[in-house]
Amino acid sequence: MNPSRTAVVCDSGCDIGRRCAAAFGITIIDLIVNYKSRSVKDLDLLEEDPLYVYKHFDEEIPKTSALNIHDVVTVCEGLLEQGFQNFITVSISSAMSSTYNTMVCAMNELMEAHPDVKTFAFDTRNISIGAGAFAIWAGDRLNHDGASFEEVSSRLPEKLHDSDLEFYMDTLKYLRIGGRITPAVETVSNILGIRPIIKCNDEGRYITVSKVRGSRKAVDRLVDNILDPAKNIDPEHDWFMLMNGDGVELAAAARARILERYPKADILLDHQIVPTMAINTGPGLLGICRFSKQ
Repeated sequence: MNPSRTAVVCDSGCDIGRRCAAAFGITIIDLIVNYKSRSVKDLDLLEEDPLYVYKHFDEEIPKTSALNIHDVVTVCEGLLEQGFQNFITVSISSAMSSTYNTMVCAMNELMEAHPDVKTFAFDTRNISIGAGAFAIWAGDRLNHDGASFEEVSSRLPEKLHDSDLEFYMDTLKYLRIGGRITPAVETVSNILGIRPIIKCNDEGRYITVSKVRGSRKAVDRLVDNILDPAKNIDPEHDWFMLMNGDGVELAAAARARILERYPKADILLDHQIVPTMAINTGPGLLGICRFSKQ
């Protein structure tokens, strides 16, 4: 436990995974994947079979359940019993999910029941590891550097632009099914063979930053965008994180290109996205995130 007895709590959509969570002292609350025959926790399904969602798309595209206030409070009550006294929650963008609002309500309920508890709910205005990087940073500062609750919670808003995530999807079908884009956008993309490179804007909504034809060009463009010299890359003080959605080859190519330019780059994570993210993006996804860990 860190000196300030501050717990970092995030939702599984932050895509940090259990191994990373354990290394940085982070508690993950699972989103739920709902099939007609069963409901399963996000990370449980990922460990059961990382490609389960993709393998069963032809049979059923599952639904997802957001967090509920009771579950968040229950988890935090358990952390209080372990000796934690303060809470920092990290959530995927409030513009695309109700998770942040749920965390806010849960923290308010927790403080009503425990007046001495201090809480801070952080809206990352980002998605996947672009959100999770903030939880990793907070956990690192608290558990490895001994920072206080006040130091970390006050700096998180200042770091909003330190998370630089862009991603490519080989198909827009699942964004369209999830209501993220219109059918017309998907149709035009398919006719022209053009795929967008997407990121979250300052409001936490998807925007297109580049357009490419084919996954090979997408890898080069993503790496070029993330490693743009104007961004003042600092391999000693930046984390790089690679996320793929049934796209291991894309991630391997991106890793090689990053290390070719920056042999000392700290590639902190390189893994498959969680099922709740996969449902909305489909196969053939590559995401690259750079985060300033200072």
